[in-house]
Amino acid sequence: MNNLNVKIYADGAVLSDMLDAYNTGFVSGFTTNPSLMKRAGVRDYVAFAQEVVEKIPDLPLSFEVFADNFETMEKEAEKIHTFGKNVFIKIPITNTKGESSIPLIKKLEDKGYSLNVTAILTTNQVEETVAALNPEVENIVSVFAGRIADTGVDPIPYMKKAVELCKQKRGANLLWASSRELFNVYEADRLGVDIITCTPAIIEKLKKVGKPLEEVSLDTVKGFNKDIQSLGYSIL
Repeated sequence: MNNLNVKIYADGAVLSDMLDAYNTGFVSGFTTNPSLMKRAGVRDYVAFAQEVVEKIPDLPLSFEVFADNFETMEKEAEKIHTFGKNVFIKIPITNTKGESSIPLIKKLEDKGYSLNVTAILTTNQVEETVAALNPEVENIVSVFAGRIADTGVDPIPYMKKAVELCKQKRGANLLWASSRELFNVYEADRLGVDIITCTPAIIEKLKKVGKPLEEVSLDTVKGFNKDIQSLGYSIL
């Protein structure tokens, strides 16, 4: 873990999980989204965000707009910007109609806001996003490598190109989003990706990095045996 250059961000909306990740010492930031908030049962967006900022005041936090029209998105971005100096405003690369968010991104960048441009899956989207960013501001370009892989396509060439594009603009931090397994952390690090988001399950596995494979094998067998005892089944 100490040899990794990629920063690990925790992805989720359960405050207790976020604080557990915060206390590990190897998490460098946090991201969340409306789907994660729904799953976590968050009822009051603003209250949740403000509590997170209060309890995690010293690491980057990303909160996403909810609106589907750009005028309301801009107003929500203004509100989110007031939550704290460590807050990044998540803007999806398009709305549900497929209309590009680039004009809004440019407008918010002109105001000096730090953005996390999300739901990016294509090289063209990365190019447009990087071109719109303000080099005087720290921003995040979130490419959903896991969702690219879910379509049966190798995400590595996409992420390699994204690394090249983001390096052309100061302050453009590339984020590997929707990681599926712990090894994605090492893939992202090898490519030179700046940040990777990890679920609580992956973060828990990171605590075990370096464990001898013989021990993992033995633990696996012990797990099988424990389940066998609880089942009470008999073959003979």
